[in-house]
Amino acid sequence: MSPPPHGRTRRVDLVRLREKLPASVADVLRQYERHLTLERDLSPHTVRAYVGDAVALLGHVAGNNPDEADIGRIDLTSLRSWLAAQRTAGASRTTLARRAAAARTFTAWAHRGGHLAADPGPRLAAPRPHRTLPSVLRADQAKDAMAAVSSGASEGDPVALRDQAVVELLYATGIRVAELCGLDLDDVDYSLRVIRVLGKGGRERSTPFGVPAERALRRWLDEGRNTLVAPDSPPALFLGARGGRLNQRAVRTLVHEVVAVVPDAPDIGPHGLRHSAATHLLEGGADLRTVQELLGHATLATTQLYTHVTVERLKAIHDRTHPRS
Repeated sequence: MSPPPHGRTRRVDLVRLREKLPASVADVLRQYERHLTLERDLSPHTVRAYVGDAVALLGHVAGNNPDEADIGRIDLTSLRSWLAAQRTAGASRTTLARRAAAARTFTAWAHRGGHLAADPGPRLAAPRPHRTLPSVLRADQAKDAMAAVSSGASEGDPVALRDQAVVELLYATGIRVAELCGLDLDDVDYSLRVIRVLGKGGRERSTPFGVPAERALRRWLDEGRNTLVAPDSPPALFLGARGGRLNQRAVRTLVHEVVAVVPDAPDIGPHGLRHSAATHLLEGGADLRTVQELLGHATLATTQLYTHVTVERLKAIHDRTHPRS
């Protein structure tokens, strides 16, 4: 069975494939899903991806008869064949590396649970993903973006006030969009100017923010939030137009729209603001360990990507300005 296509079509096909699997296999997948959600505390998005990869692997092993899928048939040969089929279909190195990691997670869990006699995962090699440098704003472009979103709030419209506070806080702290949308009112400590963030894996950290973000937050809370509150509103720091918790899609749309008005700026979303914040911290003299802690990275290797960004920017400036570059 060839690997399903990417994107929404792939998700639909995986749902259909899962419905065709034997009841016993479907039950094991539900156990695996509970393990990822309750024991590993992974995000819903990550759980869907891991379970989807397990379904796709089982479909590949079963060939044209998904109703005959058998977890016990997964071995090193079938894992390699599954990845090879995806590579032939055009999957990127990054995608292959992620799916190999998901397969190893599944086979390790299945072996511990007695569903696999042996775990072939540790012997599965996968290509290392390309570490592409993220697009980031220059410091002057970030300043222009903050100015653009503040001009919209000058009229006192509650949504515009919220949007200014959102963008200022994203850039000030470098938090993830999911972390921002998950903030509650009591997660903000104005006396210390820090927010309490619940990050990946349920890890909690405190992240500082500056005076401009504080001003935007206070104005949103004093003048804007009460106009959007509904009887059933949650204690969320940021509310949507109907009084519910602000969702991630709205934040992504907002950031793209704000950055679009900045001349020559790359098209970035909230994660681009996170990249920009990290890059500007390092360019300003912050050390890697501090940036790692601020961003909530589990390992220093992830944070080290930003040193490459700063070096590449220095090289570009050198090439553009030095007479003997």
